[in-house]
Formats: sequence, C-alpha cells, structure tokens
Amino acid sequence: MAKRSGGRVFKRCGCVNPADGRRWGLRCPRLSERGHGRWYFTVELAAGRDGGRRRLQRGGFVSRVAAERARGFWLGDDVDPGRALVTVGQWLDVWLATRTALRPSTRGLYGQLIRDYLQPRVGRLALSELSVGKVQAAFTALMRANATRSRPLSPTTLQRIREVLRAALNGAIRRGLIVHNPARWVELPSARRPRAMVWTEARVEQWRRTGERPPVAVWTAEQTAMFLEHVCDHQLYALFHVAALLGLRRGEALGLRWCDVDLASRTLSVVRQLIERDGRGVCLPKTDASCRLVALDRGTVSLLRRLARRDPAGDWVFSHDHGRPWSPSYVSRSFRALVDEVGLPPIRFHDLRHGAATLSLAAGNELRVVQALLGQSGIVLTADTYTSVLPCLAQQAADATAALVRRAGYHRGARMHKVVVPQQRSGSPRAHLVAVGD
Repeated sequence: MAKRSGGRVFKRCGCVNPADGRRWGLRCPRLSERGHGRWYFTVELAAGRDGGRRRLQRGGFVSRVAAERARGFWLGDDVDPGRALVTVGQWLDVWLATRTALRPSTRGLYGQLIRDYLQPRVGRLALSELSVGKVQAAFTALMRANATRSRPLSPTTLQRIREVLRAALNGAIRRGLIVHNPARWVELPSARRPRAMVWTEARVEQWRRTGERPPVAVWTAEQTAMFLEHVCDHQLYALFHVAALLGLRRGEALGLRWCDVDLASRTLSVVRQLIERDGRGVCLPKTDASCRLVALDRGTVSLLRRLARRDPAGDWVFSHDHGRPWSPSYVSRSFRALVDEVGLPPIRFHDLRHGAATLSLAAGNELRVVQALLGQSGIVLTADTYTSVLPCLAQQAADATAALVRRAGYHRGARMHKVVVPQQRSGSPRAHLVAVGD
C-alpha cells in the first residue's frame, strides 16, 4: 500500500493558449469557473527497488471531493461497507482511480464511458440499493434516442458500458460493499464484430448518393495506389506508405525508432507504440503478440533509406523538424483532410491496417502470414475480421471451384466430345468440349 508521503489535489484543463498553441494546463484563466476542467491527485508511492522516486497521478474527477476520496483510498483509507451513502458514482471514481494495470488509452475510454453514460444514469443511486431493475432501466434509456443523442447507442458501445459497470461492481463485491452484481443480468442486444467491407464501385456509388458507408471500410488496390500517388510529396507520405502496406497501427508506426529498423536485413521490429494522453507518451504495444518482426519490401526499404538521409542524427523514424514524433491526432486529422482532397470514399487511418490485411490476402498470402503481419493474438480473430476480401480474390475462388467441379465430372467417366458450333457472324467456327454421360 502506498505510504502517506506528499501528494496533492489540483485542477487542470485541456484548453489551448492561442498565442503559442500549447495547453494551458494548470495555468488556465478559466479554472476558477464552476464545471471547467477536471480534478486530479498525485500520491508519492514507496520507493522502488532502485531507491528511485515513484509518483502516481490519476485524474478526470468532476469534483475535488471525488479526487480527495480516491486519493485517500491510495493513502490507506477505506470505504466503510456500513456506509449506506456510498453512491455508485463515488465508487466508480474510486474503482477507476485505483486500477493499476490499465493502459492509458483504456483508462481514458473507461473514464469517458463512466462520465458520459454511467454517472448521469446511475451515479446518484446508493450502491447498496442498486438492483437489476434499476440497471436495466438505465440501459433501456441508453438504447433510445433523445434530445442530446439523435440515434441510439450501438450494441458494441452498450456492451462496453456494461463491461465497465460489471467490473466496477465486482470490485465493490470484493470490498464488501455489495453481495451480488446487478449488471450481470442486464439484457442487451448482441454486438457483432464489424467485417471489413471493400469500397467496390457499387458501394462508392451508394455512398455518393446517400452518404451511407460501412462501419469498417477498406480501399481496393487501385484506390490505395491513387491515394499514395496523390500524397507522394506530403511530409507524412512515408508514414502513410508504411501503414498501408505493412498494417501497422498508428501508434506502432509513430513509435518506431531507427534502432528498430534493420534496412540491411529488410526488417523492422514493433516493440512500442506512441499514444496521446495529456500530450504524448510511449508505452508497450497492445498485447504480447503485437511485439513482432515485420519484413520489408524493396520499395519500402528504399523509401526508409531516403528518409534516414534527411535526418541522420534523428532518433524517431517519423518525426517533424524538431526531431520529435508526430502527434497521433495530427496524423489522423491530416489523413482525413487528404482523403477528402483526393475525393476517395472515406476510411479511417486505422482502416489502412484492415486494407493491408485484405491486400495481403488478395496477393495470395496465407491467413497465418496475415496474422503475423498484423500481430494479432489468434488466427480465429484474423479469419473472423477479414472474411470479406477483395472482389478479384472472390472471383478467383469462384472460378477455381467451378473448374474443380468440371474436372471432377471428367474424371468420373464423362465422355468429352469436340463439337463444332458455327458462329453467328463472319469468322471461323468455334470448338467446344461437351460432356456426354455414359
């Protein structure tokens, strides 16, 4: 348990100073306004094995009281099971602040789901009085459209909200605050994993007429080539090229350093990813399978060689003039603007990863090779996500199946006769093989 050693509670926000483009943080002139910014706390933990200082910081609380309560828990205070006034919202704040194994991006997602959906619906209810009926009523309301939300939440979002609430209530059971988990019995629509759909000509035409687009869409090889050709002079071209051909996640590509690239052996190692949280930060990849060795084609090697010659003393593969890596949000904004500029059907930057997998399958690579390329934990996940492939590959499969049936009919003893069929127009007659049964 952390020792009572220093630490503080403070307020900060994400406003940007228009003079220099940097965030105000603790210096924002509007922090005194009610509801502006969020509350944070820091705690000094026991020194590590090397004797170094360790400081814990958590944030996103809507009030000073909530931040102080969560900080007190880290300092050794407890939540009294006999207190009937412990609300669901109070426990959600404490539970999220004291989770130690969450990645920053996951913590941010959980915080958003708690802040936007759980706190308004069940946050004021007493934890000890929470029932299946009250939780079901809250989720039923979330399934409907309202004045602030023009359409109901998707089944995937609803499932994620329930996962957060269920995990938090399991923590409350371990603390002795409640004896059962009402979120376990909530009925929700099933969420299906979205399949990658290719922007065929028919889908592009439908999108241009109605604005309708698939949840996960990928470009064809021609569309990908058109985009890369259009942005060949852009400062982020090399990053787009690597993402489109190698299927690296945005954070994985931005987290590449030159020590991870071996141009002689034409490989690169994915060992980290760069994510954005209160600025920038580097952390380990998403899973153990994400740490992988990726083979490079000769064109990508030539591109990286030219990139290395521009900044021979640089550390990051994709960096701007100051030698620091690009901001993930800037990369996504630039990508969206360039897609609109080219006039191609819309995709997310992350969909370049799906497109790389689809193109790899279309090139004839096995599913196991695509799994290794993407760094996914299991081949079932890869197969389930990329069952819809490029039309040319589907046509090749259909032709191969038909050819197999025709060959099977011949080998079973059908007699093949050459029949000369005169053409309707001028020209020589055409010969066809016709199978005649025994």
